[in-house]
Amino acid sequence: MQDIESQTLALAGTIQAAALVEQLAKQGNAPSNAIKPLLSSIFVTNPNTTVDIYNGVNNLEMGLDILREILQRYNSTKNPDCIRYTLSLLHLQKKLAKNDAMLSVLSDRIGRCEQQLKHFDILHENIIANLADIYADTLSTFAFRIQVRGSFDYLQQPRIANQIRALLLAGVRSVTLWRQVGGNRIQLMLNRNKLYEASDLLYQSIKHL
Repeated sequence: MQDIESQTLALAGTIQAAALVEQLAKQGNAPSNAIKPLLSSIFVTNPNTTVDIYNGVNNLEMGLDILREILQRYNSTKNPDCIRYTLSLLHLQKKLAKNDAMLSVLSDRIGRCEQQLKHFDILHENIIANLADIYADTLSTFAFRIQVRGSFDYLQQPRIANQIRALLLAGVRSVTLWRQVGGNRIQLMLNRNKLYEASDLLYQSIKHL
């Protein structure tokens, strides 16, 4: 059950990143309290538990809620872009895992970006711009690229574009975690009911805090 719970949390992190990307692209804003734990997770490399990566289950409320919705209504078209971004993140991370050179560059660049956190908050535009550059210089160079749909006016704004790229980087971090705790596409299909039960239990635990 612990493996399922860890996989559920990592999936929720991935989906939350995807949902925030969709929200930024279509509405031009997204809640900072949902963005912050995802960006922070990029810098957590030696956690004691999966929960520690996101600094608490409550920080994944949005992701858990949407995950419940997707798993409960498997053929639902309610969250098509969020689902598309999530599947794209799974695919992108799989390509990254096979590229040792890019993994090394990512590790180095993220380590240098972490030094900025001594001077700036995780949500400061300098940090977000740096994370966005890391994504653009690495993951965005694959032939497969995530196509973000939304308002042209929003997508053309550097601040919003940087937030989206930084969140896509965070989404890949969550997928990496998901695979590290045993997640894979076949398991996702076979354990859908268990994942729903775990996501519902975790979500309800937040609501009763």
